[in-house]
Amino acid sequence: MDAAALPGFLAFDGDEPAGLVTYVERDGGREVEVVTLDAWLPGRGVGRALLDAVRGEAVRRGADRLTLITTNDNTHALRFYQRYGFDLVALHRHGVDAARRLKPGIPAEADGIPIRHELELELPLSAG
Repeated sequence: MDAAALPGFLAFDGDEPAGLVTYVERDGGREVEVVTLDAWLPGRGVGRALLDAVRGEAVRRGADRLTLITTNDNTHALRFYQRYGFDLVALHRHGVDAARRLKPGIPAEADGIPIRHELELELPLSAG
């Protein structure tokens, strides 16, 4: 998937870019999936503001849920997403191993943790 071609939101700190989120509609518009989320100023609320923007757009479109996938090594993001309200709904065992066959540049580990699995998270939305 070419994330550069997806809709999204850009956050700024003054005139400087502070973060970017991209998303895609799935399941006939019932689901909005966060594809990328990058906050370049950690601890400043940029990630939360970007998720708030996508969440608002998803509700406006009438989606039932906001979803995303991260990897098993991404413990900082996993904590952030759960604190935001996302719930872990699926483990795709060896999902990264399969993706690595298509994209060999995916690293084998991060911070001493082997990168093997995809974790799927979901945030139910109330359109009303």
